[in-house]
Order: sequence, then structure tokens, then C-alpha cells
Amino acid sequence: MKRPAYVTDKALKQFIKSALEEDIHDGDHSTLSTIPENLEQKAKLLVKEDCILAGVELAEIIFKTFDKNMKVEVFIKDGEPAKVGDIAFYVTGSARSILSTERLVLNCMQRMSGIATLTHDWDSRLLGTKTKLLDTRKTTPNFRMCEKWAVAVGGGTNHRYGLYDMMMLKDNHIDYNGSITNAVKMAKDYLKANKKKLKIEVETRNLQEVEEALKSGVDRIMLDNMGVDDMKKAVKLINGKCETEASGGITREMLKEVAATGVDFISAGALTHSAKNIDLSLKAVK
Repeated sequence: MKRPAYVTDKALKQFIKSALEEDIHDGDHSTLSTIPENLEQKAKLLVKEDCILAGVELAEIIFKTFDKNMKVEVFIKDGEPAKVGDIAFYVTGSARSILSTERLVLNCMQRMSGIATLTHDWDSRLLGTKTKLLDTRKTTPNFRMCEKWAVAVGGGTNHRYGLYDMMMLKDNHIDYNGSITNAVKMAKDYLKANKKKLKIEVETRNLQEVEEALKSGVDRIMLDNMGVDDMKKAVKLINGKCETEASGGITREMLKEVAATGVDFISAGALTHSAKNIDLSLKAVK
């Protein structure tokens, strides 16, 4: 699949450099002391749990960033299903390079595959509806790029990437500011003054706030922690005048019922904060 726009060469280089420095620091001394410098070897990425695989492209970039001479032969691509016992890829090259990059590759792939697998499972429950599944900013600091990438690999849709690419006026913004009407006006004035074009979303907690947000003229209204009946009423009240997003405490079991209210989006922090890592191993090929 095509890389999301936020997965830039610059961002990848920065992430990989930082992660390798954290792990290797002044040297992988276990490897340097026991493995000859010129030894060439091969390893396989072994799948030990059924999953939707993610992080394959990233793994190849990590290997080749560390050692440009490493070669990767891929059998299972990002977003494809993998079964127990499958070999996702072979990596060939310096034995030292394989050993020094092994844990970073596995940490990324195990986490990303867990998120992609969970996302795929949730998203499949929305088939036949117009509702799209969104992630959130409930991500691991400095690992957001990989976690949101994994959501996209799993078939989900990325919400805003950060605080800079969309305005979301949440409950605390409203409570500190005083009212939705005033907060939205100030947000629009700010965008105009700073010559920025950003969508404005407002979080609402009840039907009265929905009505106020609608009158304020926003791009999307979030229905936060509302019951299904109130969601239906809110969608009817909004009547397509702006986008709608259900959020807050969403579980897998609720997805179909929430989608049936007619919301455009369902956002769920669970996709990134509650996904279980998938069991993968990088094994030497003798």
C-alpha cells in the first residue's frame, strides 16, 4: 500500500536514528564481542500468531538505514493476512547488522501488526455502512507515526495527525472559554488572521450543545459519550449540514449499533492504546 503522507523520509530517518541510538548507544557489545566482522548470514521473520501484518516496509527501511548492503526478500506485504508458521521475509547480510537491528524491527512490527489486526477486525464490522473508523491522538509518544500508519494498514482512516492540522474544540476548551459559540467565533477569527485553512470540529456532550455547535457553523460535530438514542436525534438534527463523529467509550460490540445512527465517523482510542502485540520472531537461518 502507498505510505500515508505523514510517513516522510525525514520523519522515518529521525525516528530510526533516535531508536537505534536509544538501543545501541556506544555499541552492541554482545554482538561485537562474539560475531566476526565479515560474517554474512540470513534470518527469517517468523509469524507465530495469526494477524494482519504491518511494519514490513518499515523493517526493510530500518535494515537498509543501518546497513545499505542488507537485502530483504518479502513474501507477505503490509496489510496482508499472515498465519502461524508463515515466513514474512528473509533478510540477508552482515550477521552483526541483523543482530543489532533485530529488536527494533520486532518491536515495531509486533506493535504495528497488533494495531492493524485490531483495526481490521473493528473495520470489518462496519462493512455495508457509510461510517468510517477513525483513530485518535491516544498514541505512544514518539511512536505516533508508526501507530497511525498501522491503523491505515489495517483499513482504518486516520483522524488529525496532531494539534496543528485540524482544530478540535474539546470540552475543556469550551469550559475554559465559556461557550461553544464564542470559542468557534474566536477559532474562525484566528484562522482568518493567521491565513490558515483548517477544519473546525466541536465536541458536544448533549443535544443542546449539538444545536449550539450547528448554529456556530463548524465542519464536524463530535457526539461524545452519548447514548445511541441521543446520537440518532443528533444526526437527525444536524441533517447533513456538517460531518458527525461518534466518540467516547466505543467498544467492538457497539460498532454496528452506533453506525446505524447514521454518523459519518466513529473514533476509538482503543485501536492504538489497547491493541495487543502480535508474536513475531526473527530467527537465524542455519
